[in-house]
Amino acid sequence: MLTVAQFSDSHLFADKNGLHHGANVYQNLIRVCQSIAEDPSIDFAVFTGDLTQDHTDDSYKVFVDVVGELLSDIPVYYLAGNHDDLDMLERHLCKPPFANEHVFENEDWQFHFINSKSETPAGVVSQLQLANITSETSVDKFQFYFLHHHPKNVDYFIDRHGLEEQYQFWDWVAHQPNVKGIACGHVHRAMEFSHETVQGPIPVYTCPATSIQFAKHPHDLVAEATEPAYRKFTFTTDGGLSTDVVYL
Repeated sequence: MLTVAQFSDSHLFADKNGLHHGANVYQNLIRVCQSIAEDPSIDFAVFTGDLTQDHTDDSYKVFVDVVGELLSDIPVYYLAGNHDDLDMLERHLCKPPFANEHVFENEDWQFHFINSKSETPAGVVSQLQLANITSETSVDKFQFYFLHHHPKNVDYFIDRHGLEEQYQFWDWVAHQPNVKGIACGHVHRAMEFSHETVQGPIPVYTCPATSIQFAKHPHDLVAEATEPAYRKFTFTTDGGLSTDVVYL
């Protein structure tokens, strides 16, 4: 059995007192990391992007200081969100516990960390990246994917910045072996739904944010809550998984 914590969308400022729609996002990140650190069942963590809100070097340093201190005992994988800069992520998140790798696997599972960062707020996953994942896939292991952008519309304003070319992405997913699910950030609320493919339904799990939770407003960003949360997954050796959302 393997337990994974997913946290996402910290939207930090260089100023530790900076507020994002009324939330002290620095303190929220501390609360999430403390909760993860206090759970001995968690084997590793995945941060699924949007580290920064002000796009400064110092905001990355704030993230490294908090996560590096509180989650020093487990690996922390990470992905870029639409607010993030890939070069800055690699420059700052370059030492343990941070793991800049595209795949983690054990005897039963492979977890792929898919980069959906593009030149716009929307997400793009290149055909080259998908081909590389296919070449790395072990057909006798269960597969699970993490990315920042949501690959299926959720019917509120954030769909303006969702994953582009969703049909092509799902067509690729449908032809991969043993896919058990997809987890993403970006939408700032916890949801579970599925997408029908020729191989059957593929579940999608969205992660609440460490910063703020979005209301499902059709046109505008509205903060529904300013309390942080994260998601936990437990993966079993027979391909099963369960998940809980931890609200703080």
